[in-house]
Amino acid sequence: MENQENNNGQLQIELKEDVAQGTYSNLAIITHSSSEFVFDFVRVLPGMPKAGVQSRVVMVPEHAKRLLRALEENIAKYERVFGEIRVPQEGAGRQAIFPLKGEA
Repeated sequence: MENQENNNGQLQIELKEDVAQGTYSNLAIITHSSSEFVFDFVRVLPGMPKAGVQSRVVMVPEHAKRLLRALEENIAKYERVFGEIRVPQEGAGRQAIFPLKGEA
């Protein structure tokens, strides 16, 4: 395995072309056990009876919490520039589209 750090101790991150294009997801299902969190990113399309998992990411609880903090920080930065992200409230004339619950 190659050493991924340069002389300054900084990690070199490689983004391959097929990954750089990204994967669209409009639903995330999160499950967990005592030792890991599983994030399934799903693409739901209108009129389609099945929705396929496009990507699955598994991480330890400590990294999941770091991800939560990073998301909170980045959403705050986004909202300072572009304004508040509005999310329709459940029960306010709208029901959850996918009331899914799960645990690994």
